[in-house]
Amino acid sequence: MLSQQLPLKSLLLISVAAPILLIGLIAPGCRSHTNEQRDEPGKPRIALIMKSLANEFFATMADGAQQHQSAHREQYDLVVNGIKDERDLARQVALVEEMIAQQVDAIVIAPADSKALVPVLKRAQAAGVIVVNIDNKLDDEVLASAGAEVPFVGPDNRAGARQVGQYLAQHLQAGAQVALLEGIPTSFNSQQRRQGFEEAMREAKIEIVATQSAQWEMGIANQVAAAILSEHPQIEAIIACNDSMALGALAATKAAGRGGELQIVGFDNISGVQRAIRDGEILATADQHAAQLAVFGIEYALQLLKGDSQPADKETPVDLITAETLQ
Repeated sequence: MLSQQLPLKSLLLISVAAPILLIGLIAPGCRSHTNEQRDEPGKPRIALIMKSLANEFFATMADGAQQHQSAHREQYDLVVNGIKDERDLARQVALVEEMIAQQVDAIVIAPADSKALVPVLKRAQAAGVIVVNIDNKLDDEVLASAGAEVPFVGPDNRAGARQVGQYLAQHLQAGAQVALLEGIPTSFNSQQRRQGFEEAMREAKIEIVATQSAQWEMGIANQVAAAILSEHPQIEAIIACNDSMALGALAATKAAGRGGELQIVGFDNISGVQRAIRDGEILATADQHAAQLAVFGIEYALQLLKGDSQPADKETPVDLITAETLQ
């Protein structure tokens, strides 16, 4: 364990510096556009619309997508867009509207909300745009109500969280008490990760004494975790439904003078958490392969555009990451 306690400001700078640099290169004003004009008549143009570009996970996703397009530039053009933070639903809806107006051939989207984006994506389909859903699954009931069918290409978040939770349980005793930080409650991936973690804790007879949303954000997680530590000083672990919140929780434990005392787990495998795992400050996370996730969606969109496939959900890998796997 590292004995030096880093202030939250330092931790924030360490964990987000790399993606911010990347965003500065690819997305001035929280948006980027690559090859917006078609180089050849009939060459498809695909729009990638992501969530918060301030989150390293999505910066890595954007980079992976752009590298794939560079290697396959003869096959398609790519437009990359993102929003300031994951709560900016109105901006993400507006981005979809802009892509419809620009007459892109396909939209690959990581929706900030599982329900709120359905109407505009239905409008995109009505305009003849192929839509592929990645990362955060759209709500099945809302899709059915709208008469929309949107294939989901992404990991089983519930299974991934359960893996991480089971690994955490191996480092705790039955009867231990833990806290859980969830993302945006209306997001399907947040719901699934919460359920996976809860299942693992029930199986191990470990009690979750506090569950609160930290909106996927590091700063909010720091504040929420600090309050939980004050109210429940007996907890032995903090479960975070993404890595940004895990880093916020880590900063809170250090500020409370409890660095190294609690087990912390996350989900996403961003670089800041990899370092913390190697340093013994965070126990584990899940890797859903950010650099490839958008690529999976883009490749599927290309298949649909060619008529090679019928829309259907496709599961992608998710893996447990620990100090042993990082060696």
